[in-house]
Amino acid sequence: MKVFHCDHCRQLVFFENTLCVKCENRLAYIPDLGVVGSLDEKENGELTSPLPRAEGRLYKLCANYTQHNVCNWAMPSDDPQSLCTACRLTRTIPDLTRPGHKALWAKLETAKRRLVYTLMGLHLPVASKDDDPANGLLFEFLADAAPDTAQPILTGHASGTVTVNIAEADDAEREKRRVQLGEPYRTLLGHLRHEVGHYYWSRLIAGSDRIDSFRELFGDERADYGEALKAHYRDGPVADWRERSVSSYACSHPWEDWAETWAHYLHIVDTLETASDCGLSLRPARRGDPKLASAPDPIDNPAAPFDRLLESWFPLTYVLNNLNRGLGQPDAYPFVLPPKAIQKLRFIHEIIASTSA
Repeated sequence: MKVFHCDHCRQLVFFENTLCVKCENRLAYIPDLGVVGSLDEKENGELTSPLPRAEGRLYKLCANYTQHNVCNWAMPSDDPQSLCTACRLTRTIPDLTRPGHKALWAKLETAKRRLVYTLMGLHLPVASKDDDPANGLLFEFLADAAPDTAQPILTGHASGTVTVNIAEADDAEREKRRVQLGEPYRTLLGHLRHEVGHYYWSRLIAGSDRIDSFRELFGDERADYGEALKAHYRDGPVADWRERSVSSYACSHPWEDWAETWAHYLHIVDTLETASDCGLSLRPARRGDPKLASAPDPIDNPAAPFDRLLESWFPLTYVLNNLNRGLGQPDAYPFVLPPKAIQKLRFIHEIIASTSA
């Protein structure tokens, strides 16, 4: 994630901000400019950006911004759609008449916008099924009908549709599930990154000349998926999962290994982009002999070669975990990456680089 500033007062602002806390100007993320910026309203209601490179451009706010306050994106005023690029990907939202559903929906959309920002930054295809019925992506945010009265909604992916049970947006419920499943890490953004990993497997790997290389690293995805998951939940993870993958669940089936590794790669590039854009550097030096008296090494951004990314990633995770421990919190990054998992991350890095070239 880039670092953003209010273009009126230069106050630091977050990607999710709708108001500058210093000068109180209205803010929105403006995709064609790639910034969170302020918008000035003209007499006819049209919006303009004060940035010089936006001269002559007119904007409007996403309908989910103006009607529900669950979005903060703008779009060109002549766009015939009422929803922004990110919100168009959602086909089904929770029943907003039920208490608490709007707040959960807002959390889901917030996480999804960050996901979409990363996917767009990596130049991956991000088209809704309305625009591309055969290959598009869409999200359905659903709630269980009532406790113990129906089959619960399962979070998952099928044929380009990502379904998320909105209970995952409830922090207490999500933590309960994390503990029950013995997971070191479970977040809403992590769920979305994982599920779109399945989508991009079908877009980038299935039926392509990359399938043999995929099978060499991840295994043969033609193994019975249902039986593999049953065995995982019945018998527990395979004994050597720490030597093979980023998580125990990844070893349940090659599709899950890909999706877990894909999500992990997005964790890495998003965090590194933030650190790089903040100008973060680390001391002592990491390369060669210690250079304690020299300038700290800068954090490499996601455009760097894969080996350079890892050189930045490992010391950064040390910093993240130590900061959390200093605040009395669990490790922000509770993972250890074995060589085989690093090979899989490299494969995904190269696939994305070749796709967006």
